[in-house]
Amino acid sequence: MLLGETGTGKEVFAQAIHYESHRKSKPFVALNCSAFPKDLLESELFGHAEGAFTGASKSKKGLIEEAHDGTLFLDEIGEMNIDLQSKLLRVLETGDFYRVGESKSRHVNVRFIAATNRDIEKEAEGGTFRKDLYYRLSVFAISLPALRDRKDDIILLAKYFIKHFSLKTNKQEPSITKSFIKTLEHHPWKGNIRELKNVIERSVILCDGELTEAILPSDFVTDENSNVFELSSVEKTHIKKVLAHTGGNKTQSAKLLGIGLTTLYQKIKDYNL
Repeated sequence: MLLGETGTGKEVFAQAIHYESHRKSKPFVALNCSAFPKDLLESELFGHAEGAFTGASKSKKGLIEEAHDGTLFLDEIGEMNIDLQSKLLRVLETGDFYRVGESKSRHVNVRFIAATNRDIEKEAEGGTFRKDLYYRLSVFAISLPALRDRKDDIILLAKYFIKHFSLKTNKQEPSITKSFIKTLEHHPWKGNIRELKNVIERSVILCDGELTEAILPSDFVTDENSNVFELSSVEKTHIKKVLAHTGGNKTQSAKLLGIGLTTLYQKIKDYNL
């Protein structure tokens, strides 16, 4: 069981477990339990027989069978319907299951890795998640820390994503300024690694050879001691938003701000935008 906030990299961690194990030559199959309604999730997971329901024109393997001898990653396990949880528990305990609409029992050898961003123990106590399934899945539980609790990793991950997106966008890898690094380090990263990845992709697309603080979204704070109630701080944030909206067009930005172009240039200089 992998536990952690959204965006902490639970699926990447699950893949790492799989590819460092003796099952690495076998399938790694991932399923997001929140992406399907109950009936469709059951069919996706266990498969179905021909004629099992309207539209089932032929038999279909479920993802449990697809993952035979490999790993099945069940993301957002807390979203799974409680009736379906009992069927999953049987597979975990015996390896046996039935396709939907079929009376023949089938057997698989699968490593199950489940993940959730919920307090699944609390939900098990409250009856919204099966206790027996919780105990079965949490035999070996790993908590993935939030990015804000592993600040030393921020720049390492940022540099990796910069290299990755530079190659992806066919751009020369940009240089990184100290202000850019400082801003990344002070950001709370509520969306964790996923947020960092998206921010870096945006920054690489927008930059022209150099990554600076000004290229980051306007809600980023440079100085952890800055007072958001100071007029200058509000003005700086607003100017950054307008510049971002106009794609850096200073003439258009000055017009939208209702100030002269010379005044805008002075404020850009003053605020180091």
